[in-house]
Amino acid sequence: MTWNAQARAVTVCFGLVGLFSVYSFRLIDLQILQHEKFTALAAEKHNHKQIIYARRGIIRDAHDEPLAENIPVKTVVADASHIRYPAAVAAAIADQLEMDPRDIADKLSHSGKGSKHIVLKAQIPEQTAEKIKESLRVANLRGIYFDQDFVRVYPNGQMLAQVIGFVDHDHKGTMGIERTMQDFLQGTDGFRYIETDRTGKELVPYRGQESPAQDGCDVKLTVDLGLQNLLETELDAACAEFKPKDATAIMMCPQTGEILAMASRPTFDPNKPGEAAPDQEKNRSIVDMVEPGSTFKIVTTSAVLEERLVTPDTTVFCENGHFQYAGRVLRDAHPMGVLTVHQVLMKSSNIGVAKLALQLGETKLYEYIRRYGFGEKTGITLSGEIGGLVNPPHRWSKLDITRIPMGQAVAVTPLQLVAAMSSIANGGKLMKPMIVSEIKDQNGRPVANFTPETVRDVISRETALKIVSALKDVVSKQGTAQKAGVPGFRVAGKTGTAQKVDPRGGYMVGRYVTSFVGFMPADDPKFTLLVLLDDPTMKQGEVFGGTVAAPVFARIAEKAARYLDLKPTEQIPPSQVTNGSKKLALSEQNRD
Repeated sequence: MTWNAQARAVTVCFGLVGLFSVYSFRLIDLQILQHEKFTALAAEKHNHKQIIYARRGIIRDAHDEPLAENIPVKTVVADASHIRYPAAVAAAIADQLEMDPRDIADKLSHSGKGSKHIVLKAQIPEQTAEKIKESLRVANLRGIYFDQDFVRVYPNGQMLAQVIGFVDHDHKGTMGIERTMQDFLQGTDGFRYIETDRTGKELVPYRGQESPAQDGCDVKLTVDLGLQNLLETELDAACAEFKPKDATAIMMCPQTGEILAMASRPTFDPNKPGEAAPDQEKNRSIVDMVEPGSTFKIVTTSAVLEERLVTPDTTVFCENGHFQYAGRVLRDAHPMGVLTVHQVLMKSSNIGVAKLALQLGETKLYEYIRRYGFGEKTGITLSGEIGGLVNPPHRWSKLDITRIPMGQAVAVTPLQLVAAMSSIANGGKLMKPMIVSEIKDQNGRPVANFTPETVRDVISRETALKIVSALKDVVSKQGTAQKAGVPGFRVAGKTGTAQKVDPRGGYMVGRYVTSFVGFMPADDPKFTLLVLLDDPTMKQGEVFGGTVAAPVFARIAEKAARYLDLKPTEQIPPSQVTNGSKKLALSEQNRD
């Protein structure tokens, strides 16, 4: 072989070696150095992470009736990388989606080349999704998929709306129980990795890693839907009759602090939260501050009895309705002379309770106000609660020692007021209001149990019994709340008629917050009930807690007694038995 032939052979060999070296380095680069990159690209093309949505927990009443539940729906999504004929796909699904096929085709064509998640429509029924799948199968078209979702529904409409709340578009609670129990209700979404062929069909044998969803926990409330229904029905009737600016009613079990019913007006439908005005969404039981008026007299009266400064039979001269103190005149609704301490509460004398407060002193009065829980949040499991407004004595004016005892110059929430009255009914023990009784996981196992919690002993049982005796006489012919009486039962309670505060200073003429808070049966209470109507429409001189709120209390309490099957504790006069039977018959007819 000549030298030239050898040179060419060597050159060819080196060339082949170089060529194979390049290919080798390229293969090493692809297979080893860039392995993760290309694996990820392949996975992105054929592997998909499918979200498995968790079921939101159900909210139930005390008897397991659903108050908030879920309806399963689908979200229609498109994977443009699997769609060759956008117009044909659009035509096949447009009718079922109730959309213009041109709009669908436009979305499929202009959402980005190869876009894998184009949302076409959310919250379609599962039956509609099945019809769309069948239409696509018949037309041999692919690229349309369905994500599982749910719609939160409230089967009782407006009932208990501010208490339950609602969820936003991301299924997060925005108020009420939906918000405070969000961490328990929401659950944890799961996922699975699936592999598809070039047409988008899942290759089930190659299904990859999967993590199941953890459904949300169910939350059980202390609220009794039956009591809630009758309370809201009567509150609506009162609003229609008196046309107040707003209204609140709360029913509580005094021995446990359990909320049996709670309602505010105006209200809204949580199924349509977008239509609600901010004023309708307020849970006034915990976010409104009102001057309590004469219902607050239980504080001073019980305090002087507890401190043994007086007895129920101690007399107080009520100045015939005209008492001057600190340069101002304090008046009673009706002129009164000498009253016992028992009668001061029974007849709701402003002057009498002011004199008792002067005997008690500022420091002790403030101490008992705070003992009853005024000026601090109750701690109930509801969002937005406020603590009211109770100033310490160093911020009081000289006049306040005579005005605070009659429920002026302090601001309380309706829930604080019913909790305070419940402590009288409970022998002096203040209970923490509770509205959640139990939380269970998706398998029915308890996650958390809530038990009654005593906050403190406000007064002794002996003092509480003395106050109960006076409160029973409030609901008598001699008291201020005869219209709160319920045939067959002794009722104990207190009226409140508070002149409305003028934002510009002072008080509004002829504008009042009327209330009645009491318990029944008086000697063995099964519930405490507050009815509060803000600025009811009545003739001048007729707006009193005893004429507006007390009759509403009586109607709710009478129906609650029948619902709870309470045995009468008093003899019912024959005339009232007849009237009661007629009312019950009419009620049954209306129910049918």
